[in-house]
Amino acid sequence: MATLAIQRLYDIVTRSPEETIAFGRRLAETLRPPCLALLEGDLGSGKTTLAKGVASALAAAREEDVTSPSFTLVHEYGSPGAAPDARVYHVDLYRIEGPREIESLGLDEIISQGSTVLIEWGERLPQPPPGPLVRIRMDVCGENERHIVVEEETRDC
Repeated sequence: MATLAIQRLYDIVTRSPEETIAFGRRLAETLRPPCLALLEGDLGSGKTTLAKGVASALAAAREEDVTSPSFTLVHEYGSPGAAPDARVYHVDLYRIEGPREIESLGLDEIISQGSTVLIEWGERLPQPPPGPLVRIRMDVCGENERHIVVEEETRDC
């Protein structure tokens, strides 16, 4: 029988893109590779903005180099030859139509490398793998305000 344990780590409101990036930097301190983080929320809720803070805090990329992987589907950040725990994979499932397309991304291989994996539109991942993951729910509250809830989930099968 599968069990699921959930622990709330953060429940905050940011009031600007800069605050969202700063929170991403703070959040990175709690993301220990291997780490799978599912970023969930509507278009414009700040998922990529948060990823900028995470990737820059982990020294995998400069904030300005982190962009939405909507069309490429996967961005890999970190210097060539860097150890897996120094890499960040930024994945976008927005344009994915179903489980077969998700399989074609090679997520199992990416996740198994021991890196930090940020998946935008994480709610589209049909079955997260067993083990710990961080679920980040982002909601738009106003023009620049974002409500962010971060929960750590541990599941076994």
